[in-house]
This record gives sequence, structure tokens and C-alpha cells, in this order.
Amino acid sequence: MKKIIFTLLLSSLVFYSCNKRKDTPKSPSTEVKNDSVQSSIQEKQKLLKTGKQGSDFVPNEYEIQYETEGDLNQDGLADQALVLRKKDDSLAQRNIIVLLKNPDKTYRLFKTSRTVLPAEYNESGYKMHDPEDISIENGVLNINLYDIGPYGNQFSKFRYMNNNLVLTSIETYNMGAGSHSSFTYEPMKGKIRLETVNTMEEEMPATVETFKIKKELFVFENISPENVATNAYNSVGNK
Repeated sequence: MKKIIFTLLLSSLVFYSCNKRKDTPKSPSTEVKNDSVQSSIQEKQKLLKTGKQGSDFVPNEYEIQYETEGDLNQDGLADQALVLRKKDDSLAQRNIIVLLKNPDKTYRLFKTSRTVLPAEYNESGYKMHDPEDISIENGVLNINLYDIGPYGNQFSKFRYMNNNLVLTSIETYNMGAGSHSSFTYEPMKGKIRLETVNTMEEEMPATVETFKIKKELFVFENISPENVATNAYNSVGNK
């Protein structure tokens, strides 16, 4: 049963993707140019330690896809988070940069990640999540990805702690043929919750399972929430 839940959770409804074509990617190649993306951004950041606005930290060949502001480090100042993508290649890996506001109203670079967001398009040119949004609320950076198809919803929360951004929870939700499945993982607590709703029955009964695993600390700049969720589920798959 647990292996079936996992299949529904992370890779079900593959047939649906053929009906979800979005904007045509700008690049004819599906190769992810991670190194060139990151090197350009890092080069810009070496030259610029502070800026008057978020766009000051964006290289010329990139554009801001999403942006949000809110008090991340709880100092009473509005910080920013920006999702960057290459202007002429929507298949290139996207980056998120997080900027903290200084008392003089300038910004300083806090964190950069090229792994937190999944690819925007799959190898067939279909948009994987739509809509997508980011927000900063009560010291937490929220990254919300939605999809009623094979990729499902994915909600990640990163909290400002000890001058780091730490993954506090990841939640996924999938609607499969005959059932709906949700998965919640809290790494710092070592807690996993799996719920499956049987939509084939009129009462739609739900099955809930909880697990305790080793506590983990995952920081923003080094991890992929999707991979973290997969590994966490695999750790309890045979229990």
C-alpha cells in the first residue's frame, strides 16, 4: 500500500501531461545550463555587495520572473526574494536570490539557490507547475507550486534561523485515478504524515499513516525540496 501511495504522490497521472502544454520554451535545446547561469550571477554578486533595489543584483541576461517582499529576519525591515530566469532560454535552470534590507534602505545579498526550484518545463516542453508563487510571511519564505496533473502541488517553507534559511516543511498533494494523496515532511522534527483518500467510495474514507525518522537540517542554498521529499519517503517505504 505504501509503495502505491508513493507512486501516486510523486509520479502519477503521467497521461495528463499531454494535455498541459503552455508557452513554448524559448530554447530548442533541453540541456540545463546550470554552470553558465550560476557563474554569471556569482560574477555579478562579486562586484556588488549592496544595492539600492533588487534589480541591481540581476545580470543583464536575466529577468525577474517572480518577486516578493516581507520581513524575513524579523528586524522590522522588508526583505526581498527574487526568482531569476534567463531571458533567451526558458529551459535554463532558474535561481532564487534572497536579499536582506539594511537600515539605510539598501539591500545586501543573503542567499542564492539554483536547486530549490524544479525546472520550469519538462523535456517535452510542457510547463510543470502553473501557477507558481513565492511569499515572505512571519519570518518564513514560502515557495508554492501547483499542478492538477502528474507533478501535483508542492509547498515548501524555509524559516530564517541563526543567519540561515532552513527547510521546516514540505507538503505535496496529488489527485490520482481513484484516490487523492498528501505527504507532509518536517525534517527538523523527523515527522512524516501520509494521507490517502479513496474517492471510489461514496464516503471517501481516508487512511492516515505517521512515521518518525532521523531529524535533519536542510539549508536553502544546498537542497532540492523534491529530492528531499523523495528520499524521506524512501526511508519509510519498507516500514
